[in-house]
Amino acid sequence: MSIVDAIILGIVEGVTEFLPVSSTGHLILASHLFGIPQSSFLTTFEIAIQLGAILAVVVLYFKSFFNFAVLKRLFVAFVPTALIGFVLYSVLKTYLLNSEMLVVVALALGGVALIAFELWHREDESATKEIEAIPYKDAFLIGLCQSVAIIPGVSRSAATIVGGLFLGISRIAIVEFSFLLAVPTMAAATGYDLLKSAHLFSSDQFLTLAVGFVVSFIVAMLAIKFLLSYVRKHTFIPFGVYRIIIAVLFFLFII
Repeated sequence: MSIVDAIILGIVEGVTEFLPVSSTGHLILASHLFGIPQSSFLTTFEIAIQLGAILAVVVLYFKSFFNFAVLKRLFVAFVPTALIGFVLYSVLKTYLLNSEMLVVVALALGGVALIAFELWHREDESATKEIEAIPYKDAFLIGLCQSVAIIPGVSRSAATIVGGLFLGISRIAIVEFSFLLAVPTMAAATGYDLLKSAHLFSSDQFLTLAVGFVVSFIVAMLAIKFLLSYVRKHTFIPFGVYRIIIAVLFFLFII
C-alpha cells in the first residue's frame, strides 16, 4: 500500500465513520476499487485508522469524558460490544473483512431499513434529551445494537442511532452518544488488533498507518460538525438512498 492509498482511505474513513453508511464497508469497497491487494496489513489498517477518526471525538467532546454519569452509560453500552467482538475477532479478521459481496448486501439492506425506519419514526416530546438521563437498560441495548455492526456494511453509527431512536432517545442525544461510544469501542478494537499483528509489520507500514490515521482525524473533525448540523433539521433518508445506490453500482459494475 502506498502513501497515496493511505491518504485516500484516510479521507474515506474520516468522511464515513460517523455517517450511517458504514466506514468499514466503504474502506473495503474503496480498497477493491483502487486495486489495493488484500493482506493482513490492509485489514489492520482498515481497523486502526478508525481510531484516528475517533480521536476527533475526544478533542471535540473532551469534557464529556470527565462526566461520571456519561462514563457509566458508555461503560454499560460498551460491555456487550466488547464481549461479542472478542469472541468473534478471528471470524471478523479472517472472513468478514474480506467479503465485498457481504458489504454490498449489508449496505443495501441497511439502506432499506434506514428509509423504512425514518418513514415510521416520530420523535415524541418526552424523548430523552440528555445523555446523562439515558436509562442503563437502554444503554446496554444500544451496545447490543452496536455489536451488529461487526458485520461490515451495517454501520456502527446507523445501528446505534436507530436503536436509540427506537428506544425513545432524542436525535441529538443519541447521535452524540454514538460519537462518544465510538471511543472505547474503536480504541479497544484497534489496540487488540495491533497487539495481535503489530510485530508482523515493517517501519514503512507503520508510516503508512500513521498517514492514514492523521488524515482520518482531520477529515472526521469536519464530518462530525456536519452531521450535528444536519440532524437538527433532516432525517437519515438520503443516507439510506445513498447506501442502496452505492450497493447497486458496486454489484453491477465493480464486483
